[in-house]
Amino acid sequence: MSDGIVSPEPQDDTELAVEGALRPQSLQEFVGQHKVRGQLQLLLDAARMQDRPADHILMAGPPGLGKTTLAMIVAHESGRPLRMSNGPAIQHAGDLAALLSSLTPGEVLFIDEIHRMARSAEEMLYLAMEDFRIDIMVGKGAGATSIPLDLAPFTLVGATTRSGLLPNPLRDRFGFTAHLEFYESQELELVVKRSAGVLGIGLDAAQGSEIARRSRGTPRIANRLLRRVRDWSVVHGDHEVTLAGVRAALELYDVDEIGLDRLDRAVLDALVRRFRGGPVGLSTLAVAVGEEPDTVESVVEPYLVRIGFMGRTPRGRVATPTAYEHLGLPAETGLV
Repeated sequence: MSDGIVSPEPQDDTELAVEGALRPQSLQEFVGQHKVRGQLQLLLDAARMQDRPADHILMAGPPGLGKTTLAMIVAHESGRPLRMSNGPAIQHAGDLAALLSSLTPGEVLFIDEIHRMARSAEEMLYLAMEDFRIDIMVGKGAGATSIPLDLAPFTLVGATTRSGLLPNPLRDRFGFTAHLEFYESQELELVVKRSAGVLGIGLDAAQGSEIARRSRGTPRIANRLLRRVRDWSVVHGDHEVTLAGVRAALELYDVDEIGLDRLDRAVLDALVRRFRGGPVGLSTLAVAVGEEPDTVESVVEPYLVRIGFMGRTPRGRVATPTAYEHLGLPAETGLV
């Protein structure tokens, strides 16, 4: 297919199908995270050579960097089935006991947002990870009895965006912790190029670079923006993706030249103009933009801090001179 040609996609092109198609199937196909890939490859090769399940793995890092994809790759390259769950769904020890007791030998269990499991389930997981056994309490009060239940050996892959919330006894039971980092622009260009090939979209280097530059170092965002560029081209009847079309599509979705979206700019604008650069408390800042404090802290703040637009101090959030410069304001006053 020549560059710039947009081809029709299959009729079953749902968002779920697209997400699945865009996921790499092996460590060789996975772009970026070179150190983590090498560490995982050694872990899986050693387990295969010794004919045993791989050690338990913890994936830690911000959302959208590939933790779920790597868990799928671990199961695929181990030749083992994959069972998927998530922390918020495991709110009782009984939920975890039912899940663990149904695992087959060597199965890979993936628990997303593992830090959000109930504490009683976490404590049950300690013994399961270490000895492949759980204790089930039968009865109540003085007549309660603990019945040990042996489990099939399994590999637990946990994913967390907030590893600091995991208790030390649980974190220490993982044989390997993979710390995923944000992507460089060049790596995201490779992600966009691969995804464009899967979706049947021809992109030249300039178009791919434009999308990568606005993707906040996150492959999930890069793939999402690529799909919106595809949609814009289809709706406007363009048979070719152009650089002007890429910019128009991203402008329509309020993604500026460095990846800031509407909420990012609202937070930055409130911090600089309304609170004169701070310091201002998180809750106050969140109320000013009409969002929950958790949303500002987990979605907006990490990127603004990473690109040097915001600082965190004991007294609150502050704007940096770079933020004033981006808004075209003098850093002395923060006024329009």
